[in-house]
Amino acid sequence: MSEKSLAEMQREVDRYISQFKEGYFSPLSMLARMTEEVGELAREVNHEFGEKPKKVDEADNSIENELADILFIVICFANSLGIDMAEAHDRVMNKFNTRDANRWTRKNVEP
Repeated sequence: MSEKSLAEMQREVDRYISQFKEGYFSPLSMLARMTEEVGELAREVNHEFGEKPKKVDEADNSIENELADILFIVICFANSLGIDMAEAHDRVMNKFNTRDANRWTRKNVEP
């Protein structure tokens, strides 16, 4: 697959959701869905890096799949509220690049 911009992902998700009469869930329902998905990610991370191994009969989900589920819900949430995620990303990166410019120890990069 080729690289996709956030705008392309938002349009792709909107085309998918637009097929259905129900459309996007309410913001509160989407927040609940996002919370569920984050819980599933936490479970996978705990299985892979924590002390809790999977049961032998447990489905083989992956951290990658759970992150993708979260991204889908985030895009649905943004679309339902008319938020351009590329613009929101630019704003948050500006915040981190200014507010936290000297917060962390930078790596020495030699030319």
